[in-house]
Amino acid sequence: MVRPRLKDKYLTDIVPELKAKFEYKSVMEVPKITKISVNKGIGAAVADKKLVDVGVEELTTITGQKAVPTVAKNSISNFKLREGMPIGARVTLRGSKMYEFLDRLMTVALPRVRDFRGIKQKGFDGRGNYTLGVQEQIIFPEISIDKVNKITGMDITFVTTAKTDEESYALLKAFGMPFVAGKK
Repeated sequence: MVRPRLKDKYLTDIVPELKAKFEYKSVMEVPKITKISVNKGIGAAVADKKLVDVGVEELTTITGQKAVPTVAKNSISNFKLREGMPIGARVTLRGSKMYEFLDRLMTVALPRVRDFRGIKQKGFDGRGNYTLGVQEQIIFPEISIDKVNKITGMDITFVTTAKTDEESYALLKAFGMPFVAGKK
């Protein structure tokens, strides 16, 4: 099997660059992306159960890995929500599929966002992880606009081994993540 392009880039370019920048003693200290988690909440699923199946199918198509439905943990009477009801879909990517998804996200999907100027730097959590919200699933070329009956968004979380947001930002920037220039 051919190694993904971004994994090669990580091993040959990014590791030496970050090792020099942050003065790590070993290459094992250099942060890496451990997984990418894609979550899709489907609020209208309370009324129509088929929307969850559609959401799972769309996430499976986008990521190339089987998505699973998520269920409500608590009952909330105001939302007509019962504990155990399916209300979304999620998928966790690791290894080659993670690198392939990251590559497609940066090179194909994000540039298709209307009025795209880059992604904001506010999504860091203080522990080196980054979460990005996508408004429309139709930015992915795998999704046919004709077959979509409802435009929904999703959250994409990049989990890294970085200790700080600065290290995580440098790692994602080195991969080619199109951050908006300026302050956080």
